[in-house]
Amino acid sequence: MNQYDVVIIGAGPGGYVSAIKASQLGLIAAVIEKEFMGGVCLNIGCVPSKSLLKNAEVAHTLRERGREFGFSFDNLELDYSVAVKRSRRVSKRLTRGVEFLMKKNNVDVFQGFGKIISKEKVIVSSEDGAETELQAENIIIATGASPFIIPGVEVDGEKVLTYREAILQETLPESVVIIGGGPIGLEFATIWNSYGVPVTIVEMMDHLASYEDMDIITELEKSFKKDGVKLMTSSKVTGVQRGGDIVRVSVENGGETKVIETDQVLLAASFVPNSKNIGLEELGVELDRRGFVQINSQMQTNIDGVYAIGDVTGKLMLAHVGMAMGIVAAEKIAGQDPAELNYVNMPKATYSHPQLASFGLTEQEAVKEGHEVEIGRFNFQANGKALGLGDYAGFVKVVKDAKSGKILGTHMIGPEVTELLPEFTLAQMNGLTTAEIAKNIHAHPTLSEVLQEAAEAAEGHGIHS
Repeated sequence: MNQYDVVIIGAGPGGYVSAIKASQLGLIAAVIEKEFMGGVCLNIGCVPSKSLLKNAEVAHTLRERGREFGFSFDNLELDYSVAVKRSRRVSKRLTRGVEFLMKKNNVDVFQGFGKIISKEKVIVSSEDGAETELQAENIIIATGASPFIIPGVEVDGEKVLTYREAILQETLPESVVIIGGGPIGLEFATIWNSYGVPVTIVEMMDHLASYEDMDIITELEKSFKKDGVKLMTSSKVTGVQRGGDIVRVSVENGGETKVIETDQVLLAASFVPNSKNIGLEELGVELDRRGFVQINSQMQTNIDGVYAIGDVTGKLMLAHVGMAMGIVAAEKIAGQDPAELNYVNMPKATYSHPQLASFGLTEQEAVKEGHEVEIGRFNFQANGKALGLGDYAGFVKVVKDAKSGKILGTHMIGPEVTELLPEFTLAQMNGLTTAEIAKNIHAHPTLSEVLQEAAEAAEGHGIHS
């Protein structure tokens, strides 16, 4: 009999981090994974997509900006299959690293489908039909989520895709309609558009990236339109039909229906939790109407000894949030008193061009909550490093409480802003104000100077604005 202090079902970012942390805290841990170590993120999601985005950046420079940088080509050839193969090498390197970490931290790995039989027992079913019984003092559900499929739409992996098929295909579509203007849709739009593929984004909400600050959204939509991406917001897809090599997408907007003919369709609208058929209903674990597992601040479900983390909870579907949740769960099981996570202040990052990065309250949310706000803003157009890079669209915007000086949120759009955000999240977490950020000397010329300039502006004494 395999006996463990904790069994984790799912080896994505939240699951494998939770397993490592549990082992470090002296717990005997096992992790079950039905497909691949590192989950969607490392294998067919956030990691390989960043590799493709780098190739796309180079492709865009070669195709569109030769005159600016002083080069030209008589016959430029871009082999997208090479970009995909490079992304697979990047992914495999990291997944091998996770496998090494499991061994290093004495975490037992079981390959197969995990199903909870009771709150002390999990059965692992492997592909060959063999079953292994694990005894668990505690169970952590880390099964993630899957793409939402529009009712009546058939994903064939050739003409109608989810991110899984899109990230693995080695050929570019002739044209593409992306259903959904969130992070996945924005990043694939950036990749394909950079290679010259005609892209149309259909979004049900009034704007792309509707979770961001309105000033950020306005800049994002302006940039995408400038790059030639067609935007159809406030639009609902009512049908997707394949006819030979053509896909016809029916889109309703303002009471009128338009049919778009395209080569491929990417479904990137939403996600559903992977909570079915793993024994949760039988055990009595509380789920919401969509199937997301309900938890408290310590990642505990309503069943004693059963925890849930990451996308399956629907809290905030980001890899780093899953990792943080996994650490909280492991610490709680080990008898510690973990700090409560603040999901509002979790960093959010989208790696489109331009990049988006934010945390905390938007200006609109802060005003709605009753704050008297002051705004600090600085454009990359006035930053020497950004100008030197030839990538200077966008800005940094800081939202602060006028009375207390507290940083309520920071919202960025522009070059490498996903790398710049941690200065503000660290400051906010430790109670620092924009006045203290403004006093911190930043090296010149760097993109990070925009942070100092935005903080200066928030204090009412911007130097270069």
